[in-house]
Amino acid sequence: MSHSTVPRSGTEADTTEKTPVASGGATGSREKRPSGKVSLRLRFRRDRVLLLMTLPAVLLVLLFNYVPILGNIVAFQDYDPYISDNGIVSMLHSPWVGIENFQRVFEDSAFWDAVQNTLVLFFLQLVLYFPIPIGLALLINSVVRPRVRALSQAILYLPHFFSWVLVIAVFQQLFGGAGILSQLLRQHGYDGLDIMTDPDTFKFLITAQSVWKDAGWGIIVFLAALSSVSPDLYEAAAMDGAGRWRRMWHITLPALRPVIALLLVLRVGDALTVGFEQILLQRDAVGPGAAEVLDTFVWWNGVRNQDFGYAAAAGLIKGVVSLGLVLAANKVAHLMGEQGVYKK
Repeated sequence: MSHSTVPRSGTEADTTEKTPVASGGATGSREKRPSGKVSLRLRFRRDRVLLLMTLPAVLLVLLFNYVPILGNIVAFQDYDPYISDNGIVSMLHSPWVGIENFQRVFEDSAFWDAVQNTLVLFFLQLVLYFPIPIGLALLINSVVRPRVRALSQAILYLPHFFSWVLVIAVFQQLFGGAGILSQLLRQHGYDGLDIMTDPDTFKFLITAQSVWKDAGWGIIVFLAALSSVSPDLYEAAAMDGAGRWRRMWHITLPALRPVIALLLVLRVGDALTVGFEQILLQRDAVGPGAAEVLDTFVWWNGVRNQDFGYAAAAGLIKGVVSLGLVLAANKVAHLMGEQGVYKK
């Protein structure tokens, strides 16, 4: 009598056919930790091509950004670069003065004037410059025709490639003593106007130049963030009766919030750097009282006056304060629920 084979149920077949893998079997099972995280050795092996691609950039950053940090030892010396042709030898043989250079910096009224000018310029650029790329990005994003949108973006982004010499030359032709604005005023019986040499309006002039030159770069960043927003959200909100302003408030701005938080943290960290080349080119026109900032203060005392230890001390103070501002701004971003520059 033949016995028919009864097929096993799917559950039984699965339980009988699935056998546990030995701990010494596949490489992945050996490399993975119990928590499910991939070990560091496996991650290096997996991403070795990407690591090799980034290695030249990392070496450049180390060479030109981190190795020069060792030169801050000059801030604690009466540094004399003429002791030897080798800068390292000069640092080793320059007399040690401790915190004397820092005491001189804190007692110098010119340093505090530079700090005041730097902070005023920072707040002006934060209030007047930072929101403009956001508004322009929202305006361009609302344009329906792709050609008009691309043309507007290209026109606004073009000044970003101009050097500061060219930007200042353009503003000189517009707002200088012999510029177009001054000539129009004289033709209509008014006195000429020279904004380029007016210390009272210099900070607003610097902000206007920064807006004209770099607003296009910010527009690209915010437009990239807006491109990730699904059009279905706008369609669903419109069907629910939400107008343009409500869609912008509840959909567009929340999509830009992480990017705004990140750029704001970076901007606060860069608060004490408000444009060295831009201000140095116009410093003599308005005088150091209105144009001196921390970067030009360090350059003037270090390069022009050759007081290297004093200038290094001022630069080191600026670097420490900037680091504190980055950490504080990043903490505020975490409190707002955003990632910031780095995670908690």
